[in-house]
Amino acid sequence: MESILTQEYYGNTPIEWVIAFSIILFSVLAARLIYWLFSKIVRIFTAKSKTKLDDILVDMIEEPAVYMVVIIGIWFAIKTLTLPEGLVDVIGRGYQVIVALVIGWLLSRLFSAICREYLFPLAEKSENDLDDVLVPVITKGVNIMIWALAIVIGLNNAGYDVAALIAGLGIGGLALAMAAKDTVANVFGGFTIFTDKPFFINDRIIISGHDGVVQEIGIRSTRLKTLSGRVVTIPNSTFADSPVENISWEPSRKVKIDLGLTYDTSPKDMQKAMQLLKDINAQNPHTEEDCVVSFNAFGDFAMNVMFIYYIIQGESIAGTQTEINMAILTSFNEAGLEFAFPTQTLYNVSQAN
Repeated sequence: MESILTQEYYGNTPIEWVIAFSIILFSVLAARLIYWLFSKIVRIFTAKSKTKLDDILVDMIEEPAVYMVVIIGIWFAIKTLTLPEGLVDVIGRGYQVIVALVIGWLLSRLFSAICREYLFPLAEKSENDLDDVLVPVITKGVNIMIWALAIVIGLNNAGYDVAALIAGLGIGGLALAMAAKDTVANVFGGFTIFTDKPFFINDRIIISGHDGVVQEIGIRSTRLKTLSGRVVTIPNSTFADSPVENISWEPSRKVKIDLGLTYDTSPKDMQKAMQLLKDINAQNPHTEEDCVVSFNAFGDFAMNVMFIYYIIQGESIAGTQTEINMAILTSFNEAGLEFAFPTQTLYNVSQAN
């Protein structure tokens, strides 16, 4: 029996192996105890506080803390054993990387939880669409930086040449940036939209021949719903290079009508026609007071009267045009004013023999 206990297996006696596995088992039990303390005891005290910050800290720390206890227990268990030097070196490097990743995981969880609890609700309450898009992007960017920093620190502690790795990543990043220059241009175009604010969600705009309502403003592209009901995705770089016409921002909609009256219309009737147009504009509640009425041309087939009126912002454009046109048709018919239409008189002139 004594020979079995003193005999070495893979460089260690059974007692040493039992001690190592006991340390691992103890660390697992300690981790379970810590998890229980966090979930049962610590949460009771944090629930009584007025702030949610301590609840977030406890919730985000408990899982990484449990894993860290187990990792530390495994490391001490390995240190009690006599293993080949090369294997110990590999395990030690792996341990350094894992510890750095766990710490990075903890910081990432904390930052994301704080953003979800505080930054996202603030962005949703604000009237500006910029923070609604930038907050998720910034959150992801910071998380990427945390993980990248954790990897770099872990590799550096493990003894790897991080400087050479970063230099290689820099060259690769330059090549990637050259290949993704269009995407980068779209991203900068998105930031241009957010900073210059040429339009907002639900604004009707015209750009590059597309006329529609803005449905979504993203970092890379913007979506319009055209008047025909189709959704058009436009790269944000287009907005930096093309003029944008924001129809929703117009103070009023200008409408111009050319009315042709017959040539047998008397000067008195012409004055009556222009006064009727002014009265029609004044009586319509959806138009501004100012209008332009002008007897401006002798056409080939008619005497032209130009009528310009302005529809108040927010009023139905099609509905107001219909009201105005119906009022013109009704009042002109009642006044005996006739609209001209293209006519042509042919004279047959016979030549004398």
